Amino acid sequence: MPDVGEGLTEAEILKWFVAVGDTVSDGQVVCEVETAKAAVELPIPFDGVVSELRFPEGDTVDVGTAIISVDTTPGAPVEEPAPAPAPAAAPAASAPAAPAADEPAPKRQAVLVGYGVATTTSKRRPRRTAAPASAAVREQVQAELNGTAAPAATPVPTAPVPAAAPTAAPASGDRPLAKPPVRKLARDLGVDLAAVLPTGPHGDITRDDVHAAAAPEPAAPQAAPAPAARVEQPTAPAAGAGADVSRETRVPIKGVRKATAQAMVASAFTAPHVTEFVTFDITRSMRLVQELKLDPAFAGLKVSPLLLVAKALLVAIRRNPDVNAAWDEVNQEIVRKSYVNLGIAAATPRGLIVPNIKDANALTLPQLAAALGDLVGTAREGRTTPAAMQGGTVTITNVGVFGVDTGTPILNPGESAILAFGAVKDQPWVHKGKVKPRKVTTLALSFDHRLVDGELGSKVLGDIAAVLEQPKRLMTWA
Repeated sequence: MPDVGEGLTEAEILKWFVAVGDTVSDGQVVCEVETAKAAVELPIPFDGVVSELRFPEGDTVDVGTAIISVDTTPGAPVEEPAPAPAPAAAPAASAPAAPAADEPAPKRQAVLVGYGVATTTSKRRPRRTAAPASAAVREQVQAELNGTAAPAATPVPTAPVPAAAPTAAPASGDRPLAKPPVRKLARDLGVDLAAVLPTGPHGDITRDDVHAAAAPEPAAPQAAPAPAARVEQPTAPAAGAGADVSRETRVPIKGVRKATAQAMVASAFTAPHVTEFVTFDITRSMRLVQELKLDPAFAGLKVSPLLLVAKALLVAIRRNPDVNAAWDEVNQEIVRKSYVNLGIAAATPRGLIVPNIKDANALTLPQLAAALGDLVGTAREGRTTPAAMQGGTVTITNVGVFGVDTGTPILNPGESAILAFGAVKDQPWVHKGKVKPRKVTTLALSFDHRLVDGELGSKVLGDIAAVLEQPKRLMTWA
């Protein structure tokens, strides 16, 4: 499992495109995996025949774990190992051979992404074991042997403590041996690795060890438990006593949905949100959308009301550049940005993702339409890359496509504002002194009150509505 970037430590195998016995070539996509960011296709860097798929679809695998085996010399005869000569001494037989002085250093082999670890004869340092006995115990034993001390109240062990077994906890002075994903799991579960009993090879702490340490200890059994005191979980609770578990479905929280949930909780409880609303007449913009669809400059491009909303937001940011900023908590600085990476919230079968259009402020209207089309199409196909979801500055979420008037959107982490575009509906509206049916919509702008005060947020939202109400401002204000 390669490291696909962004510091991810694991990925779920979504689909295998090959089976055992299939012939593969260098660069061929063999499987699709889902990280906490997006779905990614993995190529194989070998030519040969698939001999083993080590994990089924749906399994979550740590980065660095082998997931597929390929026979690069299919049909080649298997070489019988030569009989080993009788060793002169047992330790010498198990020692690795040292490389010759003129032998070239072993080369690193290309893997799915980057290079694997170099072949080496180095060994993991041996784990230090606890001392056979403390100094006080040794002095007591020596005094008794000399006949100068009173006999101890309790027998003193005369045999040293045996070497630590695989289940022994590491010595207090040692750093526990565990892989980075296991250490992260321990941090997430609040488990002290120094208190975990390792069961892995070479005294490594495994995921199962961490989960076992995090599990609550079972209550001590009573001396004589009465049968009536035994409590069992009913498989089907009585009516009114709770949920009917027989009609519930539990879905593991992982991948994109897990990352989204964590990001939303962090954003909601970190950035102080303020949301403002404006309802206005968008009839002229809706007419402009129909005209642009017939314009040769937009041939082959999708023109929608979202396109004009995105352009109106970019114009408002140009008029109020301080809204395009970020809060740097570590350095206690406000980072104002001269570029706009415009995020578009997209609902996918795997959860909500927010890819962004890089430097959207520098695009013409036809270029923005093309970028929006590519972004939405890629997201629906599940082909959005992790890089496409990094570095956003502001976001638009189109809740109107679901018939919703508006909402109070939560900021994408690290961004200053998010605009919710509600449904466009025919409503009675006062137009030129008369009540007429007009196209009406509502916009909601949520912003980080550490960065954006009420005046600035109101100006931005007002400018967006003004552009959409009078689209000619796209020329006069741009």
